[in-house]
Amino acid sequence: MNKKARFILETLETYFPNPPIPLDHKDPFTLLIAVLLSAQCTDARVNLVTPALFALADTPEKMAQQSPKKIESIIKSCGLGPTKAKAIVQLSKDLIENHQGIVPNTLVELEKLPGVGHKTASVVMTQAFKKPAFPVDTHIHRCAKRWGLSSGKSVVQTEKDLKKAFPQKYWIKLHLQIIYFARTYCPAKKHDPSTCPICSHLDKKSTTT
Repeated sequence: MNKKARFILETLETYFPNPPIPLDHKDPFTLLIAVLLSAQCTDARVNLVTPALFALADTPEKMAQQSPKKIESIIKSCGLGPTKAKAIVQLSKDLIENHQGIVPNTLVELEKLPGVGHKTASVVMTQAFKKPAFPVDTHIHRCAKRWGLSSGKSVVQTEKDLKKAFPQKYWIKLHLQIIYFARTYCPAKKHDPSTCPICSHLDKKSTTT
């Protein structure tokens, strides 16, 4: 790990030593559904929606019995309601038919589920199963480019670059630390590098991209 990566890691550890999981859930299945809902939606909005959804159905067996229309009526404020509702029902049925109603704990199997992409699968791997992965959302993608850790050409490349920059043992905690830091100190809009604990240091060192 080079000096820049070590500085970033130490700064994140100082500001967010114990980052909580932002999506409310009680088990791998409810986390999977919450992460699916978070696509193009804020975590705060998802947390407002999921209590009603999970009161209706909080297991694959219960969710598979619901109609997409019923689910859509609950989750519509999250955006992409019809698509997400259909995916939730389909993945619930898939879990029952192919996984004995249990959320699989490998990226390969998770990514085969309806509506589950690489980022969603990576979040479930880290937060539900504590297995090393490095989910890259818009916050992480933005900061990795600003901090000169990646070219920022794609989230795929950013993930590869971050995995090279930081030892695997830090990935699970680090991706949450970057998200919370980005929201607080390194936002997409009205960002003042001089007030950002990381950007201000890197600017002085002339190491930003």
